[in-house]
Amino acid sequence: MKKRYLILENGEVLEGEAFGAHCETVGELVFTTNMCGYIETLTDPSYCGQIVMQTFPMIGNYGIIPDDFEGKSFVRGYVVREYCCEPSNFRTQKTLDSFLKENGIPGICGIDTRYLTKITREYGVMNATISDSPVADTESIKQYRVCNAVKTVSTKQPILLSSSDKSYNVALIDYGAKKSISEELLKRNCCVTVFPHNVKSETILEGGFDGVMLSNGPGDPSDNTEEIEEISKLFGQIPMFGICLGHQMMAISQGAKTVKMKYGHRGANQPVSDLILNRTYMSSQNHGYAVVGETVHNGTVRFINANDGSCEGIDYENAFSVQFHPEASSGPKDTSFLFDRFINMMKGAENA
Repeated sequence: MKKRYLILENGEVLEGEAFGAHCETVGELVFTTNMCGYIETLTDPSYCGQIVMQTFPMIGNYGIIPDDFEGKSFVRGYVVREYCCEPSNFRTQKTLDSFLKENGIPGICGIDTRYLTKITREYGVMNATISDSPVADTESIKQYRVCNAVKTVSTKQPILLSSSDKSYNVALIDYGAKKSISEELLKRNCCVTVFPHNVKSETILEGGFDGVMLSNGPGDPSDNTEEIEEISKLFGQIPMFGICLGHQMMAISQGAKTVKMKYGHRGANQPVSDLILNRTYMSSQNHGYAVVGETVHNGTVRFINANDGSCEGIDYENAFSVQFHPEASSGPKDTSFLFDRFINMMKGAENA
């Protein structure tokens, strides 16, 4: 295999071997601790603009299964310890290498990902480049920033996902929505209409919807000022449920602040504590920003991360949000009941 290099913004160069697309890339280097679910990771729009590193050593052993895609791939690059070039699974349709080539994503394997994870945990998230040359302009790497991420990944036109003869009519605002979110709603007899990120509140309020789902998505939540303004107009008018970026933007719309985390939470093993029910759940997460719990005033922090105490969920009047992913297809199902809570909230509004 051809040599390929991962060059960090601090100038450190790690040598590995090339797979995937034959091109160079620059992105924000992040790591995920998932032991499985690399297909869902690669197709999660929330990774837009990022070079993803898997801490689990062998990746690609069950190939690529299109039925498991969460959406389109917006990953900038892929870093693994060991790439399995001969997958074994009855559902496999192609190799990881061919998937990366088709999507223009350069990969690098043979990297000491334990060492690289320690660097990221100590110094925080850094930009990096994947290149076939060991020499790069570190100043240009440092200047990279994920921009216009939500606009890039969102649908351009409304999409109706089911017929209208369902129990509840839900507007799903797509900031980078994973397919699993709509699937959880469809399983609960909801008619789901997916709207672009810039949908106006009037369109939803006049559309006969029973509830609004604010999806996950990439980038800095505070960049989305127009979307946040529309969320604030929906508050108190209709039941709402926010996940990940939707959670952060809902909080900002109600006066809270967000902060960029040192290296974020990415993996299927994040414990979250429910402060009301006094119990802890295992959750799947993918975020580099967090709501500052101390700035939440028009709402109550209900969930916190059991490791670092960061805000993981907020309850409002007729709305709630969580930082983690209750719909995670390749993660724990501990918190899928939150979709039932959303249904009950719409049912309560219907009977009010």
